[in-house]
Amino acid sequence: MWSSNFSKNALAGLTTSFALVPECIAFALVAHLNPLTGLYGAFFICTLTAIFGGRPGMISGAAGSMAVVIVALVAQHGLQYFLATVVLSGLIMLLFGLLRMGKLVSMVPHPVMLGFVNGLAIVIAWSQLQHFKADGQWLHGSNLLWMCGLVVLTMLVVYLLPRLTRSVPPALVAIVGVGLLSEGLRLPARTLGDMAHIAGGLPVFALPSVPFNLETLHIVLPYALLMAVVGLLETLLTFNLTDEITETRGLPNRECVALGAANVASGLFGGMGGCAMIGQTMINLGSGGRTRVSGAVSGIMILLFILFLSPLIERIPLAALVGVMFVVAQQTFAWGSLRVLGKVPRHDALLIVVVTAITVATDLAVAVLCGIVIAALSFAWRHAREIRADVALDAVGVKHYTPHGTLFFASIARFNDLFDPQGDPLQVVLDCRHMRLADHSAVVAVSTLSERYARAGKHLQVQHLSKRCGLLLQRAGVEVAA
Repeated sequence: MWSSNFSKNALAGLTTSFALVPECIAFALVAHLNPLTGLYGAFFICTLTAIFGGRPGMISGAAGSMAVVIVALVAQHGLQYFLATVVLSGLIMLLFGLLRMGKLVSMVPHPVMLGFVNGLAIVIAWSQLQHFKADGQWLHGSNLLWMCGLVVLTMLVVYLLPRLTRSVPPALVAIVGVGLLSEGLRLPARTLGDMAHIAGGLPVFALPSVPFNLETLHIVLPYALLMAVVGLLETLLTFNLTDEITETRGLPNRECVALGAANVASGLFGGMGGCAMIGQTMINLGSGGRTRVSGAVSGIMILLFILFLSPLIERIPLAALVGVMFVVAQQTFAWGSLRVLGKVPRHDALLIVVVTAITVATDLAVAVLCGIVIAALSFAWRHAREIRADVALDAVGVKHYTPHGTLFFASIARFNDLFDPQGDPLQVVLDCRHMRLADHSAVVAVSTLSERYARAGKHLQVQHLSKRCGLLLQRAGVEVAA
């Protein structure tokens, strides 16, 4: 795994590291933190998840989705409480993985996945527009023209270079080429150094300087839970997407454990919390990164940028990085989902649109949770309407009901409408061989139906139930045939 296509994966990791720097700086600034906090977080999270995680090729770092949720915490309580929150959120992620709950992501419907991908693609593209501003004002005149020109040039290189050669990552050639062009011609282009200076020393281990008591726990726990939920959701959904692109299968629980440990380490060394980053993952995969080497190189390069290479990295034009991210957004968006909107069931098409819109308008966690709830309600509604029954009267006057479908909380009303306790004969048989009792509500519904017949002076016998459901009904006083 480590030695396979080492040079190709190392170049992919180098390319991805260039794209990680401005994103991590921007997310740190969003959270009102020192840019080095974001870069230290990227180093720890990217490197540790690459080496120990369950999904080679996926890139993790200091993510914006997690930065947004802690803005209020930093403003009210400061850096040390934030670092304590990062450590606690990491422990929650670690526990999630140890409990082997990573496979819960398989419950996310495919339309929700499409909405997630499309929403994040829009967010990636939209977030690049901030680089067209200086001091809060939109660029204009020649500065705007140079910015747009270099962005377009970068995108052309990324799109066209693969037609000539695939020996080097096109994004890397675009970033380096546009950087050399801008430097050689002394173009008035804004650079990474205009965002922040990234020079610094080695991260230093230190426990968060907060009181270790219940009051501190009361402050940090809600934020830690939210960070963990957002981080796990984005990581596991990106995990699934990486599985699909690479046509391989990773280990989700191992990835959760590694992500949790990486966040704990990041918090203890003064870094931000983080999770998988879909944009940087797409850059890595598009550049040929498939092994742990690409992620490890990407993370280690972040530390080298901080320690030794900041004068060079700060001279990279922002336009080159913006152009690469625009290409990533275009390639991330599931354009095929637009073609199938009129072909898939209406509820699935609506789900894709709703999750996309919520992702753009709010955040990933809200969008995915809403999508799962909507999908579950839609599923319940459709299956509740499918329950039906065959009805027959035998030679001795006993009426037989043979329901088909699944009896659960949403189908109980329709199930009850199938029967006529007042008009039925004295002996009635409920044959459950073609009906599955899915939950406790179903057991209660059968018991209640038996009571309705008893009140009408009639007898209901239930046949062909599972052993467990039969025992539950017998305890409720319902006659169940052996």
